[in-house]
Amino acid sequence: MLFSSKSDHPWKFFRSGGFDQVRLDTADDLMNLNQLDQKLWAVLSCPVSGLRLDKKTLSLMDTDQDGRIRVPEVIAAVHWAGSLLKNPADLTKASPRLPLSSIRDDSPEGQEILASARQILAYLGKPDQVDISPEETGNLEKILSGTPFNGDGVITSLSAETDEEKNLISLIRSLLGSVSDRSGEQGLNEELIAGFFSQLEDLSAWRDAASSNPEVLLPLGDQTARAFEAFSSVRQKIDDYFTRCQISAYNPAGENALTSSPGDLAGLAARLLSVSDPDLEALPLAAPGADRELPLSEGLNPAWEERMAGFRKWVAEPVSGKRKKLSFEDWQTICKKLEPFEAWQKAKPVTAVEQVGPDVAKKLLEGSAKNSLTALIQRDLALAKEADSIVKVDKLVRFHRDLIVLLNNFVSFRDFYTKRDKAIFQAGELYLDGRCCELCIEVEDAGKHSALANLSGTYLAYCQVIRRGTGEKKLIAASFTNGGTENLMVGRNGVFYDRDGNDWDASIVKILDHPISIRQAFFAPYQRLARMISQQLEKFAAAKDKAVEQKHAEHVSTAAGKVDALPQQPSQPVPQPAPAPFDVGKFAGIFAAVGLAIGAIGGVLATIFAGIMGLHWWQMPLAFAGLILAVSGPSMLMAWLKLRLRNLSPILDANGWAVNTQAKINIPFGRSLTQIAKLPEGAERSLQDPYAEKKRPWKLYGVLAFLLFIALYLWDQGYIQHWTGLEPQAPAVSAPEK
Repeated sequence: MLFSSKSDHPWKFFRSGGFDQVRLDTADDLMNLNQLDQKLWAVLSCPVSGLRLDKKTLSLMDTDQDGRIRVPEVIAAVHWAGSLLKNPADLTKASPRLPLSSIRDDSPEGQEILASARQILAYLGKPDQVDISPEETGNLEKILSGTPFNGDGVITSLSAETDEEKNLISLIRSLLGSVSDRSGEQGLNEELIAGFFSQLEDLSAWRDAASSNPEVLLPLGDQTARAFEAFSSVRQKIDDYFTRCQISAYNPAGENALTSSPGDLAGLAARLLSVSDPDLEALPLAAPGADRELPLSEGLNPAWEERMAGFRKWVAEPVSGKRKKLSFEDWQTICKKLEPFEAWQKAKPVTAVEQVGPDVAKKLLEGSAKNSLTALIQRDLALAKEADSIVKVDKLVRFHRDLIVLLNNFVSFRDFYTKRDKAIFQAGELYLDGRCCELCIEVEDAGKHSALANLSGTYLAYCQVIRRGTGEKKLIAASFTNGGTENLMVGRNGVFYDRDGNDWDASIVKILDHPISIRQAFFAPYQRLARMISQQLEKFAAAKDKAVEQKHAEHVSTAAGKVDALPQQPSQPVPQPAPAPFDVGKFAGIFAAVGLAIGAIGGVLATIFAGIMGLHWWQMPLAFAGLILAVSGPSMLMAWLKLRLRNLSPILDANGWAVNTQAKINIPFGRSLTQIAKLPEGAERSLQDPYAEKKRPWKLYGVLAFLLFIALYLWDQGYIQHWTGLEPQAPAVSAPEK
C-alpha cells in the first residue's frame, strides 16, 4: 500500500470549514504523506480538466491517463520529486524556477536529470544559466528541433543518410501517412515501415500471378483490362437479351410480350428523346426471337450503341473475329475466356501502395531498403534514455512549481479557506447586481450539475459566458452567499472575469434557490406578502377590465343588431340603445360588502391597538418586537438552520470530484465569498439628488390624519386622561342619615 493509517510523524492541523485540515509546511510533512490516514484527506480524486493548474503538470501526474488524479498518484509524485531534490522542502515554495544546485547529484537518476537540464540550456543557447523553468523545458519541439535522432522511435528526412533513404521516407509518408516525433517533424515509425513493405509484398505476389500464367489470366494481352471493362459494361444487358431469346424459343407466343410493346413506344413518342433517356435504356438491347443472334451494329437499342461498339472492338472481334452478329455459343466462349481474369481481379489486395510500379516494387523488396530504415529506427531508439531524461527534467521542474498548489487543494482546502490564494477549482469572479461572487466554477451541463449541487444548500446561478471577439463559450456556476435575491432572475446580465483577467459577457440561465443570509430571511415574509397583494390587485383589476370590455362589446353587438333590423333610411339618424337603468340594489350590496370588510379590518386593528395600549409603556416595544418576531422568526430560523448546513462538497462532487468531507460555508465565510458594493473609506457623499421625486403634502396629511385618529381613539378610551392625570374624580357619596 502507498499509504498507511499508522503514522509516527507529528502532524499539524488547523480547523476550518467545519473539519480538521492538515498543514504541509515542512519536508517531513511531504515525505511522510503516505502515512497520513486517507480518511483525513480532503479529496480522494479530482478531474484533470476544469482546474486552474498547468494541464501538462496534471497530465504527468495522471500516470494511468484516465483523466483523474487519485491519492496514490499524488503520493507517488511527491515521493519522486522529493527524492530528486537535496531539500524536499523546496517543493513547499511553489517557485517557478528550479536551481540546478537543488538537484541531487548523488544518485544515478539525479545525475542523469542534472546532465539533461544542462544539455537543454545548452540547446537553448544558455549554457551558463544556473536555474531552469517550465517555459524552457516545456517546448520539446524547440529543444529537439534539428536533431536527427531523439529516442522516440520515429525517423524523419533528417534521419536519412542517403538520398535513397530520404526519397523512400517521403514515398511512404505520401502513401501511408506519418506520425509526429518529439521535435514536431513528421516521420515514420516501425509500424508504418512494416506495413508499407507488407502491402508491397502482397501487391507484388498478385502481380507475379499474372506474369507466371499470362495465357490464362491475360487472354487478350495488355488489352485484357480494357476489354474486361468493355465486357462488364454490357454483360448484364447481353445476358438479358439471350434469356429473352430462350424464353421465345420455349414459348413462341410470348415473343411479342418480351419485345417493346406499342404502349412503351407510345409513351416515348410523347416527349423529346435522347440516347441517355432512362426509359429508352430500360428497353431490350435488341428485338429477341427464337434462335436469333445478337446484332453487333444494326438493330440495337440506341441507348446501348456506343457501349456495344466498344464491346465489338475490344472483345467480340479479338475473340470471335469480325462479324455482324454474335451467337449464344460465341457469347459463352467470351465469358469463359474472361473468367480467370475476373477472378484474378477480385483477388487483388486492397492497398495504398498500388501506384508503386512493378519494377520499383521489385527493387525495394529485393534490396536492403527495409533493413536500412529499420536500422535508422534502432539508432533513434538507442537515444531513448537521453530523451526520456529531458522529459524527466520537464516533469521535475513542473512538480517543483505546481505540486504544493495541488496538495493545498487536494490533501486540504488550505488555499480556499485561508484565502491566501484562490483555489484551483475557482474559475474567476462574477460581477452582477452590485456584487462580486468569488466562488465560480466551470461546469459542462447545468441540468446534470444542479441535480447534485442542489444538496449544497447554496444559492447558485448558472451563467452562460461568452468571450466577445473570439465567440468562445462556457458555462459557470456562481455562488451567491451575501445580499438578497429580489434582483436575481434568469436573463439577468453581468460580467465574468476569468483568472487571467479576461472579461466575458455573462447571463443567468438557471437558478438554484436557497437562503443567502439571515437579513434576506428577515424581509422575505414581507416581500412575499407585498408580492401576493400586488398579484391579487393585478388579478382584480384585470378581471374588472375584462368585464367592462365584455359588457361594452355586448352593448355594441346589441346596437348593431338593432340597426341591421331597421329599414335602410340613410337620411335618418341611427337610434342609440337606451342606457341601462341604475341598479340601486346592486350598488347598495357592493357598498354594504365593502363597509363590512372595512369594519372587520377596523375591528381587528382596534383590538390590536386596545391590547397594545393596555400595556405599560415599557412593555410596548417588547410587544412590537414580539409581533415582528412572530412574522419573521420562522423564516429566519429556517434560513439559519439551512445556512449552517451549506457546504462546498456537493458543488465539487457534481463536477467529478470525490470530496472526502463536508466543507462547510458558514455565514461569516460566505459573506467573504460574495462582496457587496460599498463606498470606499473617506469618500464624500452628497445626499442632494436633482432628479429625486418631489415631495407632496399628501403623505404628511395622511400621517397627521392617522395620528389624529389614534389620539381620538385614546381619548375616547380614557388612556390620555389616565396618563396625564386629567381623569375626572367621582363625586363623593355622603353617608345616609340615621
